[in-house]
Amino acid sequence: MPGNAPPRAAVSRSLWPTWLRIDPYIAALIATVACAALLPATGAAAAPTSAAANGAVTVLFFLYGTRLSSQEAADGLRHWRLHLAIIASTFILFPLLGVAARFLVPHVIAPQLYPGLLYLCLLPSTVQSSIAFTAIARGNVAAAICAGTYSSLLGMVATPLLATTLLGSAATFSPDRLFAVATQLLLPFLTGHLLRPWIGAFINRRHTALRLFDRSSVLLVVYTAFSQGTAQGIWHQTAPLRLLTLLAVEVVLLALVLTVTGIGATALGFGRADRITIVFAGSKKSLVNGLPMASILFGAKAALAVLPVMLFHQMQLMVCAVIARRWSRHPIIEASRQERSAPSVPAK
Repeated sequence: MPGNAPPRAAVSRSLWPTWLRIDPYIAALIATVACAALLPATGAAAAPTSAAANGAVTVLFFLYGTRLSSQEAADGLRHWRLHLAIIASTFILFPLLGVAARFLVPHVIAPQLYPGLLYLCLLPSTVQSSIAFTAIARGNVAAAICAGTYSSLLGMVATPLLATTLLGSAATFSPDRLFAVATQLLLPFLTGHLLRPWIGAFINRRHTALRLFDRSSVLLVVYTAFSQGTAQGIWHQTAPLRLLTLLAVEVVLLALVLTVTGIGATALGFGRADRITIVFAGSKKSLVNGLPMASILFGAKAALAVLPVMLFHQMQLMVCAVIARRWSRHPIIEASRQERSAPSVPAK
C-alpha cells in the first residue's frame, strides 16, 4: 500500500454524503425508544423512573437559566424586527400550517399522529442548532443566540396555551398541569438565572458535563414516555407506512417554512446575514423543550405526541446542514476568504 494512501475509514467517511449521516444523538434516541419497547419501566419501576425524569428536567432547566446572559438578551433587543420575524414564523406561520394539515386527516395523516404533528408546530425554536447553522452559513450569530433564548422563554408560556386552544382534549391543560409547567420548567429556569452571578462562571466552564447531562436528561424523558406508551399499546396503533407518510408531510412543512422565511426576510429588507438567521432560527423546532412539555401536556399519550417531533428533528438537521454548507460557499464570502488567504505582495 502506498505510504500516502488515506486510511480506509477516512475514505468511507468522505464517500458517505453528509446529509445522510445520522446524528449520534438521534441514534441514541432511537435506541432508547427500542429499549422502552422491549424493556419498559412498568409496574413497580414506573413511579421511580417517572420521578427521576421529572427531577432531571427540573435540573436541566435550572442549568439553562444559569447560562442565560442578561447582557446578551438586552443587546438582542436592538434587532427587534429580526426577532419579531422569527417569532412570527415560530408561533404564527407554523401553527397555521399545522392547523391546515388537519385536512390531511385521515387519508394522509393517521388520526392518532395528527395531535403530535400540530404540537410540533407549536414548539419554540432551538438554540444550539440555530446558532450552529447560522455560524456555518456566516449569518448573524449574536442575533441567533438571542432569538433562540427569546423563543425558548416565550415557548414556556405560548406552547402550552396554544396546545390547549388548538388541540382541545388531546392536550389537557388543567391547573395541575399549569402548576407542573411552572414548577418543572419556568421556576427552575428563573431560579438558575437569578443565581447566575454566583454560579454561572463555574457551570459554563463544564461544557462536556453539561452537554452529557442535557442529552441524558432528554433520553430519560424519552424512555419514560415510551415506556408508558408501550404499556398503552402504541406500537399496535401506528403502521410503518403511516410514519413514512408523516415524514413526507414534515418534509413539505419544512420546505414551506424555509421558503416563506427566505422570501419574507428579503421582502422586509434584511441584509444577507440577518436573512440567514431568520431562515435557520425561524424554521427550527426544539426537541429539548418539546419532550418535557409533552410529558406534562399529554400524560400517558406523550409517546405518540413526540414521534413527529423526533422525526422532524433529524430531518431538519439533515436539510439545514446541506443549506448551511451551500450558503457558506456564497461568491462574496469565497472572494473574501481568498483575499484573506492570498499572500501579501510588498509594494515596490
